[in-house]
Parts: sequence; C-alpha cells; structure tokens
Amino acid sequence: MTDDEVTAAAAADDAVTDETTTDDAVTDDAVISLLVVDDHPVVRDGLRGMFESAPGFRVLGEAAGGAEALRRAAALDPDVILMDLRMPGGSGVDAIRELTRRGARSKVLVLTTYDTDSDTLPAIEAGATGYLLKDAPRDDLFTAVRAAAQGRTVLSPAVASRLVSAVRAPRTPGGEPLSAREREVLALVARGTSNKEIARELFISEATVKTHLTHLYAKLGVNDRAAAVATAYDRGILG
Repeated sequence: MTDDEVTAAAAADDAVTDETTTDDAVTDDAVISLLVVDDHPVVRDGLRGMFESAPGFRVLGEAAGGAEALRRAAALDPDVILMDLRMPGGSGVDAIRELTRRGARSKVLVLTTYDTDSDTLPAIEAGATGYLLKDAPRDDLFTAVRAAAQGRTVLSPAVASRLVSAVRAPRTPGGEPLSAREREVLALVARGTSNKEIARELFISEATVKTHLTHLYAKLGVNDRAAAVATAYDRGILG
C-alpha cells in the first residue's frame, strides 16, 4: 500500500462520514444482513441485540471462530461479516483471506480491540473492507456497516494513522518491505522466542511461523535466525 493509496482511503473515509451523518444520506432501504464472529458469547449477544433493535439490519447468525465463520458465511451469505481477529477457533485474518480467495460476496468489517500493526495490516491486506475498534460509538458502527455493505472502506482514526506509519516504515535494500506480521515475528525472534512460543503469542500455527521466517529470510538475504536479527538491527528494521 502506497502513501497515495492510504491518503485516498482516508479521504474516502471522510467522505463516508460526511455523507452518512444525516438521515437523508441513507437512500438504500434494503435490510443489511449480518454474521457476527467473536469468541465471546457476551459480545455476540450484545452486537445481536444492538443491530436487531435498529431498523435496517438483520443478524442471520453467529460464529465463535474463523473456521466456523467460513462455514456460516457459505451457508448464510450475509451482506456484512463483523469479524473479530484473535480467536481460539481460527484467526479472523485467516478467515478473511479465505473468504477473499473464494470470491465471497460478503464484505468483512473487522471489529476488534487490537490496533497494532501486526493486526491491522494483515487484516487489510487479506481483504477486509473496514477496520473498527470495539470502543466505537454505536452510531459509528451502524454507519460503518452501511458503508461496508456498499463496498466503501471505513477505518477508525487510530488504524488509519497506523497504516500511514506502516507504509513509511524502513524498507529492505531490495525495495520489498517486511510485512507487519514478519516484523512482529522478527521482533520475537530477536527476544529469543521459540517458534512454538511465537505461534502461541500471535495465535497462529507453528507452520505459519516457519512460513513467515522463510519469507523474511529471503527479503533480508539471510539463512538463519541469528543472521536475520543481526541484519535487521544493522538496517534499522529493529530498534
């Protein structure tokens, strides 16, 4: 993602906010169907109650993890999927990536408590239409879902700021930057964390950790963990 793309996305978000702050701006009377994906039952119940009490929305179902979300999305074909990210039943990013691969009609709006680079960038890169934090006001969430249903990008201010910072992060000499996830894996490697511990920390499989390591080794032009850490410090990728 380039600086121009981020700027365009931010401008689009401003336009979405401006266009949807009045009742007259909502011209589509169709009911928006939703699938709520979160591993906490209380959160799912709260979101279901919130949307079912508001006109213009219908919650078709719920899922407690990424794998279940894929099954439910295929069966229910919702307009918008509200997707948490870190869940024991399969990560939200993996589910978003698979939905994108399948060409699913549903738009994915991430709704999570996490706004770190290792969460935001992979989710957007995987195909999420928008990204909000769970402390978003009720009306902002309704507006975001309507925008997502129409295919418009919606980002919380904190996430938009992180995306700008990420595209300005140091790049490798070859011109290909490490992804947010690769940088996080590298930082954990620098702390002496094992692959198993990294997998547990990031809620991913050990196989995925090894894949990230393979990719970052190639980008850094090294063959092992020690060389990767040394090279990353030398190039200013790590602190």
